Parts: sequence; structure tokens; C-alpha cells
Amino acid sequence: MSLDKLKLSKPLVAAMTEAGFLTPKEIQVKTMSRILGGQDVIAVGPEGAGKTTTYVLATLMKLKYAFEEAPRALILVPDAEHVDHVLEQFKLLNRNSTFRILGIDSRGTIDTQMNEITDGCDIIVAVPDRARALYLKLALNTNKIQLFIVDNAELIVKKGLQLPVVELANSAYKSQHVVFTEVMHEKLKHMIFPFMKDSAATVEVDEIDGKQAEVYPQMLYQVPNFRTKLNLLTLLLNDAEVFDKVVVFVNTRLTAQTVYKNFNHNKRGEISIYRPLFFDDQGYDNIEDFKDNPNARVLIVANENLGELNIQGIPIILHFELPEQKETLIQRIVKNGEEEVIAITFSTDIELIEVKKIEQAIGQKLEVVELPDDLKVVDMAAKPKKKKADAEDADSGRGAAFHEKKASNLKNYNYSAGTKAKMTYKKKKGLS
Repeated sequence: MSLDKLKLSKPLVAAMTEAGFLTPKEIQVKTMSRILGGQDVIAVGPEGAGKTTTYVLATLMKLKYAFEEAPRALILVPDAEHVDHVLEQFKLLNRNSTFRILGIDSRGTIDTQMNEITDGCDIIVAVPDRARALYLKLALNTNKIQLFIVDNAELIVKKGLQLPVVELANSAYKSQHVVFTEVMHEKLKHMIFPFMKDSAATVEVDEIDGKQAEVYPQMLYQVPNFRTKLNLLTLLLNDAEVFDKVVVFVNTRLTAQTVYKNFNHNKRGEISIYRPLFFDDQGYDNIEDFKDNPNARVLIVANENLGELNIQGIPIILHFELPEQKETLIQRIVKNGEEEVIAITFSTDIELIEVKKIEQAIGQKLEVVELPDDLKVVDMAAKPKKKKADAEDADSGRGAAFHEKKASNLKNYNYSAGTKAKMTYKKKKGLS
């Protein structure tokens, strides 16, 4: 397929060819016409799918001419490193420096960046919090923004930068919105859906390598948060018949302690920690001792400064947390001989990006398993109910914690449990 499929201008085709891009990527073919047509787009694709090049081309095509005072394209990225990467892509394709492009992040002073914006620019590539700060100082004019782009949206959510993105998007209400991400999940949807138009198109490409690695059977549980992870782990490990010998991997030794303490005391003889922090915790300094003990079912292992660990002979490998380096997990799930092993991974929305990288590396998707019906899912957004203060207490200034008992509620008697049961029964039956 040639670049003509993208319907680019001749200078852009020449720039692409000179840069070594001879054929379009799948994500470019599927999104370019939509973006150029003015439609809001959510594009989902793995690293290396061509997402950055897609919106750089689209931006250069849509703006058409340069040199206006207020910026007409705002591109939000998660950090300074991504700002540099996007600026490099523009430099590669913005031949003869047709457009003035400004990068904004925490490395420069706000005053300097205010002056640079005032001097005039066409395209701004910025981190959300610094862009918001400039907007609040009235330096960043969003009234003429035609194209509002959020790149690596999943990383922006991971860094907790949702608020400035939403504020800036709402301020650029006349613009077209385009979001690029590696994964979609509820937290990301919660950020972008308020400002995406109802007609927004979702385009997803999945460029998993056709070559598959020989790995043990994979199972993936997607859970909303850490507390629900703990509940799921407890629920699964209660089945001693199935989970008779398990290694549970976490990232830090402190997390290992948290997971261990989550189990009640009668379970702690079966559940132990590899190299525990505290001497009074059930633990092993040698994994072979754990393997040899028939009463030891679960070993919690921290990836922190772990080094090599021989887990051969363990039938169930469970990753409670995704390690920072995908290779750490992959080397554990690659088949080693004919032994039967099941690998189970827990992932929150924020960790799905790591899951995607693992799938790319092994050339296959992890099988998503439905959560058990009896799993207690913790709603972290729910606020504890506050007790209403008595009006009389509020007036008296004695505080909500203090209240006078009504005369009818004064208790100068004690009923036995049996008497209470009879009274309740009579009340239900309407008997005096």
C-alpha cells in the first residue's frame, strides 16, 4: 500500500519518503480520513503502531497555513521526554519550518514560556499541568484551537493528570478532539468522554507479532483497585485443593508484608513470605525449603532485589502486581520442559499498559477470566456516610458527638436475649 492512500499533500509525501516511511501504518489508514474530515477520534494501538506520526501528519495537513498569533493545535503528552519525541517528529516532517512549534514542560520557567507564546506559535506540544498553569495565567489562548490532541492518554491517567486535560479540553470547546492511547479502561473513559463528541469514532489496531512464544497457559483477572486484588487473592487461595502450591509475586517487600497480613492467623501456617522483613513472620530464606514442606501452600515473593529464583516445580505462578520490566514476568512464563504450570496475572486499569507490552512480546493475548460472583469489589470512590448532627446539639455548640437522650429512650432496665426475641416476635405479629 502506498502513501497515496493517506491523501497527503505533495510536500508531506516527499517528507515521509525522505524519512523512510514508504508505506502507511494500519492506524494511519484507519484514522487519517476521519481526522481530516473533522471527526472526533479515539485511536487505540500498541507502541510502534505509528500513532505519533499519524497526528503529526494530520496536524500539518489540517492547519494548511502558518503564522497566526494564537495557537491552533494543542497536543498534550505525559512528560518532557514525550514532548521532545513529538518535537522531533514535527522537525522530521515539517519541511522548511513551515509552522512555528513550541514545546512546553517543567524544564522552562513560566515567564519565559508566557513570552514565547505571546510572540506567536501555531502548534503547542505540552504536558497538561504546565499548559493549564499558562492557561490560568491567561497566556495560553485556547479560543482558536482547531485540533486538541491527547497522546499516550493511558500514561496521563497513570500520572494523575486528568483534571488539567479536562479543563483545557472544555476551554477549547470549538476544537476537534483526538485521543491516542495504547489501552482503553474505565478511568481513561472517565477522563475523555465528557469532552468527546457523541459522533466520536473509536479505531483499534492490534499489531501483535505473528510469532508466538512457547509459554504456559495464561489467565488474566482485571480488577478495579488494590483492595479488590486482595479480596480476589484471598478468595482464590481459600481453595486449598486447587491452590496447593503457589508462588505469588509482588513488587516490593512492603507489599509482601501487606498481602501476608491480609490473611487471618489460622492461614499463616500455610502462607509465608520469601525473606520476610520481620523475624516473627512465617517465612523462608530458601525456596527449596518451601517446596519440600507439604504444609506450606503459598509463598509471597517480592521482585525487589530478587535476583534469580528457581520456581521450577511450582504448579501455579501468580503475579499479584506487574513487574516494572516485562522481561521479569516473561522469563517466568516461558515453558521449561514438560511440567504443567498455570500462570495467573492480576491487573488494574493502570497496569493494563504493562499487560499490553507483555502480549506484544509473547505474540498472544492473555485470556481474560470473569471475576467470581462472590468477589467483594471495593468502590474506592465511595465516601463513608457521615452521621447527621442533632439540630439541638448544633445550636448548643456542644458538637455532633454529644446528644441528650430522650426520656422515652432512657434505659433503666436490662432484658435477656430470650426476652428480647419474644418482644421482637410479638411486635412483628402485632401483639401487645
